[in-house]
Amino acid sequence: MQIDVSDEKYISGKFETLKAPEIGGVAAQRLPQVVETVSEMLSQIESRGVDAVLEYSRRLDRWEGTDIEVGAQMLAASGDGLPSEVREAMAMSVDHTRRFAQEQRRQHVDFEVELIPGVITGQKVIPVSRVGAYLPAGRFPILTSAAMTVGVAKAAGVGTVIACTPPTSAAGGHPAIMYSAYLAGVDRLFALGGVQALAAMAFGLLGDQPIDVLVGAGNAYVAEAKRQLYGRVGIDLLAGPSEVAAIADETAEPQLVAADLLAQAEHGPQSPASLVTTSREFGLSVIEEIDRQLADLETADVAGAAWRDYGTVYYAHDASTAAELMDILAPEHLEIMTRDDDFFVRRLQNYGSLFLGAWSTVAYSDKGITGTNHVLPTGRSARYTGGLSVSRYLKTVTYQRVAESATCQVAGPVETIADFEGMVAHKSTATRRLRAANRQIYPR
Repeated sequence: MQIDVSDEKYISGKFETLKAPEIGGVAAQRLPQVVETVSEMLSQIESRGVDAVLEYSRRLDRWEGTDIEVGAQMLAASGDGLPSEVREAMAMSVDHTRRFAQEQRRQHVDFEVELIPGVITGQKVIPVSRVGAYLPAGRFPILTSAAMTVGVAKAAGVGTVIACTPPTSAAGGHPAIMYSAYLAGVDRLFALGGVQALAAMAFGLLGDQPIDVLVGAGNAYVAEAKRQLYGRVGIDLLAGPSEVAAIADETAEPQLVAADLLAQAEHGPQSPASLVTTSREFGLSVIEEIDRQLADLETADVAGAAWRDYGTVYYAHDASTAAELMDILAPEHLEIMTRDDDFFVRRLQNYGSLFLGAWSTVAYSDKGITGTNHVLPTGRSARYTGGLSVSRYLKTVTYQRVAESATCQVAGPVETIADFEGMVAHKSTATRRLRAANRQIYPR
């Protein structure tokens, strides 16, 4: 998450780099071999159907089961072996995420307005019919993925939500992942992973029609599959490695800032973590504190690699420069810990989700407890999009109704515009209605 050279000229001389990545990396999902492999897999699955899906599942996931669908009874019982405190925490996560999404849904409303007498226009907000969610289960099974994807789709009013999760046991997927899907209200769950899972949902190979929108995070191959399937289906985001950034000054606690940066670096060795500070001494103290915490961190092999290769610290000469820098970085998660947090709330434009004050942390959202969605834009795409919400599952459609009495007001301007464009058929539709209204040729 380095400052792009093309952007530096706008703030040149106003900041210094205190810590830069030791190496440069190429996002894995952009590698040509990933693109080629995914393209071949999608082609095979589209042409050969379920047979190709099962072949890939046996070869890539070593799945030897006879049925890839997790039955309703098995799904309902999937949480029986989990500790009670885990089940309770998961239930809270699903509940809070659902409640926040339901409130978002209430803000998307139908309306109708009469622009001029006799010309009525309006909009309707309609949920898509079918959603497919991918629930990854890698080194860290993310227990809140279903709440953020399946649960929010249900809150939006989607009729059918199916999900796939990689097979990890004889019962199917990871028990906690399956239980999270059950709590979120999934309609059908399949023990199917990777590209073959996304293709099966998109092509309608799981005993249902093709899905309309495909959501969920995954590895480089999953991200590339979503990229290639986009257009055939809608998607949530083309997300890359998880990111975190913070704006903090000398009023913040270096230990907390360091811990929060490492928490997101823990997601993977390519996860960027960045600090922008208006105090050089504070920035250096955070760097020292991260090194201290890494010495005792059990996941230091992942978080340490991410910090070494993708960690950055910038010293900004003033608060305005700090805001400029952060808007260039456009991070997925952004924490603010300063003497004047409200200044940055007013000033900042580019981020996925904002965490204000020392008592907020990205982990609260990651685990669903604060209710906001953790499927967020990465790779600076926060410059032009927000994260996953109920709106991704909704279609805003429009309608209009024109009365005969309004024809004289609307047909003439349409004739003028169409005539200038040379679109004579368009002009004709207006002209015929104008004549009919004036002469009452056609019955009302």
